[in-house]
Amino acid sequence: MIRLTRLNNQPFMINSDLIKSVESAPDTVITLVTGEKVIVLESSDDILSKIVDFRRSVLAGLPVPPMFLPEPALPSRDLGGEARPPAKKA
Repeated sequence: MIRLTRLNNQPFMINSDLIKSVESAPDTVITLVTGEKVIVLESSDDILSKIVDFRRSVLAGLPVPPMFLPEPALPSRDLGGEARPPAKKA
């Protein structure tokens, strides 16, 4: 949720996941996925910054999924089945 301000200076919170588009013509008009339109005092750049900051704060608390972690180096095996250390790079 991000905090925005209606034209009558009343603050309100909006679920940023429901924002379909943001237009500046000349007032800033937010269109939600439901089709509802909301006019706010903030610029489209300010809204974008608030959304990015909010999502960063949400993602900051999440652990890194294993698929994005580097895989540990496994020892190489020769044809005899014995483990040998990985080859050194020159």
